[in-house]
Amino acid sequence: MSTGTDVRVRKVFSRIIEKAESISDSGLRNIVMSIIHDPRVTFTNVEAKISFFESPAAPRKHHAYPGGLLDHTLGVTEIADRLVDVYRGVYGAKVDRDLVISAAILHDVFKYYQYEPDPLTGGYRPRSDWYFSHDFLLVAELSYRKAPDKLIRAVAETHGTIPFSMLESQLVHQADSVDSQIVSNIQDMVWRVCTDIELEVGNVKAIKIFNEALRRTPIFEYVEVYYTNGRDALREYIKRVVGL
Repeated sequence: MSTGTDVRVRKVFSRIIEKAESISDSGLRNIVMSIIHDPRVTFTNVEAKISFFESPAAPRKHHAYPGGLLDHTLGVTEIADRLVDVYRGVYGAKVDRDLVISAAILHDVFKYYQYEPDPLTGGYRPRSDWYFSHDFLLVAELSYRKAPDKLIRAVAETHGTIPFSMLESQLVHQADSVDSQIVSNIQDMVWRVCTDIELEVGNVKAIKIFNEALRRTPIFEYVEVYYTNGRDALREYIKRVVGL
């Protein structure tokens, strides 16, 4: 990562640590802190090909840039925390805030094991030698570390692949969906402009422009340019950012 990106990612990580420290349930707080400070898989012998701090949240769908995993983690945690207030305040729902924050922080923590650098596009791609989905990996690791059963249950349900049996996992699932979808929509906008540049310039692929653009500048800077000055202005802005 560039120095500027690394500094920003470290700030995001510090905010995630603050959220973890706010967990009052010591059993939940201890397991979350132990994993987030040292997010290694320990129940099996496997090595990651990129770092936790470098990892995107996904190679293409959303937060597809260095540090994207941490941005997404903080985004989901903050949204989920606010949903607790909404459903407590509006409906009088009994929601375990500590469990919501814990599941939100951990829900994608091992995603970085799934990816590797893509030398063809300048971005990332799924590993060809990988056999574990990150959600299964997290459940296995939490079980191995003897985490509280309610946390294992919450993260197992968070991705919506099995029926919900608790409100907390459903709130985290919705927070995850909101953050993923908003950033996905923004990336689609940037992608369309990168295809414009490919057509205009002719000798650089849109996918390389896209990955370099996401790597160099925070994605919401592109949002501001696009919504303030339009698509053509964003095209010129991205060309300057990537040096075209």
